[in-house]
Amino acid sequence: PRPTILSSGDICDALTEILPETLVLCADLEAPTNHKRSRPAFTADHHAGTYVHCGVREHLMGAMTCGIAAHGGLRPINVTYLAFADYERPAMRMAALMGLPGIFVFSHDSIGVGSNGPTHQPVEILASFRAMPNMHVFRPADATETAEAWKLALERRDGPSMFALSRQDAAQVRTDRSENLTRYGAYILRDTEGPRDITLLATGTEVGLALQAQADLKQAGIAAAIVSMPCWELFAQQPADYQSATLGTAPRIAIEAASPFGWQQWLRPTDVFIGMEGFGASAQAPVLYDHFGITPARVVATAKDLLTH
Repeated sequence: PRPTILSSGDICDALTEILPETLVLCADLEAPTNHKRSRPAFTADHHAGTYVHCGVREHLMGAMTCGIAAHGGLRPINVTYLAFADYERPAMRMAALMGLPGIFVFSHDSIGVGSNGPTHQPVEILASFRAMPNMHVFRPADATETAEAWKLALERRDGPSMFALSRQDAAQVRTDRSENLTRYGAYILRDTEGPRDITLLATGTEVGLALQAQADLKQAGIAAAIVSMPCWELFAQQPADYQSATLGTAPRIAIEAASPFGWQQWLRPTDVFIGMEGFGASAQAPVLYDHFGITPARVVATAKDLLTH
């Protein structure tokens, strides 16, 4: 298990030689976001640097990202905490409106950020950016989905992409890398041998939680399929028959350590959301997930209740 922000840092570091035109901008968070690595800083005396120390100036950094993307020649990569995305929102909105291919990388994606408390736990921010036209919002489950999201973002030319990446460990849920499944937006990660009793929909680190719940449900004689949904926007672009086959007809349980707002796009009135209904709290990630009931045990109990009623 490894935080997806570290996997993203590995990718960004590898791009230094492969795509020398990439330019990383970071808001005074080099250590926790981990995207500087081997990149030398761009300074008044060293114009060959590919890393810009922006200081605590997220709005300015977002505006710089738009300017660099609009000018062309360089590919800007913007890095900070997801809770601070609201400082960048006007610039990100302009990137989406203008079709600029900026890449916005955010760490500390949910309540799993340790003891920083609710000020740093962006429970509502995923939903708000999913509401923004032409913004591709990726919340990858593991290193594989993170790499796939990076590939899609780098290939995109008609608008921005943003990554919501974890500080907490993410279970490695994918080992088969023969196809970029993230490009579908959502896909069946683990199917059932026969008919589905339940479909578990999840994003980010909660995909690993869904896998635990699937094993527990199997012990209880309940066949659960798992659908990983790293990018809603790309899933919405898929043909209706693919969406239907992926989501299935069985009762659905969505699992995300964030606001339920927007999930009605994929859930029917009889389906259930397990996540956050309010702000977070100050404690270590495992304590918070247990406190707010985002656990395999709750998924199992919810599935049993759905199938009973």
